[in-house]
Amino acid sequence: MQRESLEAAIRQRFSDLAPVLDERGRRLWAAAEAKSLGYGGVSLVASVTGISRRAIHVGLKELEVTTTSLPIHRVRLPGGGRKPLTETQPNLPTALEALVEPTARGDPESPLRWTCKGVRRLAAELQAQGFQIGHQKVAELLYDLDYRLQANRKTREGSRHPDRNAQFEHIAAQVAAFQARQQPVISVDTKKKELIGDFKNNGREWRPQGQPEPVRVHDFIDKKLGKAIPYGIYDLTTNTGWVSVGVDHDTAEFAVETIRRWWYKLGQPCYPDASELLITADGGGSNGSRNRLWKVSLQQLADELGLVLSVCHFPPGTSKWNKIEHRLFSQISINWRGRPLTSHEVIVELIANTTTTTGLRVRAELDTNRYQTGIKISKKQLDTVNLYPADFHGEWNYSIRPSTAMV
Repeated sequence: MQRESLEAAIRQRFSDLAPVLDERGRRLWAAAEAKSLGYGGVSLVASVTGISRRAIHVGLKELEVTTTSLPIHRVRLPGGGRKPLTETQPNLPTALEALVEPTARGDPESPLRWTCKGVRRLAAELQAQGFQIGHQKVAELLYDLDYRLQANRKTREGSRHPDRNAQFEHIAAQVAAFQARQQPVISVDTKKKELIGDFKNNGREWRPQGQPEPVRVHDFIDKKLGKAIPYGIYDLTTNTGWVSVGVDHDTAEFAVETIRRWWYKLGQPCYPDASELLITADGGGSNGSRNRLWKVSLQQLADELGLVLSVCHFPPGTSKWNKIEHRLFSQISINWRGRPLTSHEVIVELIANTTTTTGLRVRAELDTNRYQTGIKISKKQLDTVNLYPADFHGEWNYSIRPSTAMV
């Protein structure tokens, strides 16, 4: 009974003090208890409290030395405690980096080269190599090695054409010259095609808490509703935009029809004395520099409007420099963020209500025409175009004059 009472008393004291003791405090208290009990005290205290015999013996040694040997703010003597994994396994950081960046720091045939490099997968691969490590420690070690979770960033523009900067300068000079003559200058392009229906649209908008607008889980095209093809015109001088929302195909005829509609609705009223029009466009797509149908359709438009149409294409891989991208299309995306595009009419209204504090105003219209794809333009048909290539990169810079102006 005396031993049971003694165990109960030790257990009670430990239970009372344990919540306020740190590692060092528990060790010293256990050592003091064991010392007071004499022979067999270490075993008794260890069995009652669960503190290891080794820790109690360390505490006994600490009680024998002066208090200055271990500063009051320290829990262990310098060098005590479990050693970091990077000390016990010095090759661990190198092995981890070889898995994360195999082609730069390790074996290009790494088993994780073509897989998702989650911390659990990395930990499993390191364990297979003989390292002792868990996924949480992998995450900490990656952070110490200055790795962070990051998304892709669009910065590469593809192959750099040797005359890229010169073409930028040429476009800038042409824009300045046309504006000095009070002639219209527009930037044109096709915005990303959009699915019509209750599909998720990136971004967030204010709604009652806990009541997000429900949308479909899968983004499969609704054959009844179809898709929307916004083709835009941005007037660099007046800071105004025009968008035709097509329902069929993004073809050169659709692009030129959009320019035609812009001219009659916005261009002509703003530039009643215009005799020429400068168009800046990407080098590919429906308004591409090699698109024969684009040039033939522009000839028809030039004949109809009686305008000299000058075109400057951006070099390959530089579409983001087109003014319409960040002055019109980006603002449209901001305006309809988080809103399901449930119909063509909704898209038209959202585009038309896009404004900025710098004065951007936009008009939009639905184009229900059908545009045939796969139209082939022969060399003979192309030769009928009244085309005048510029001295500098005539494949990118050219004018198309009305047929009646031929000499």
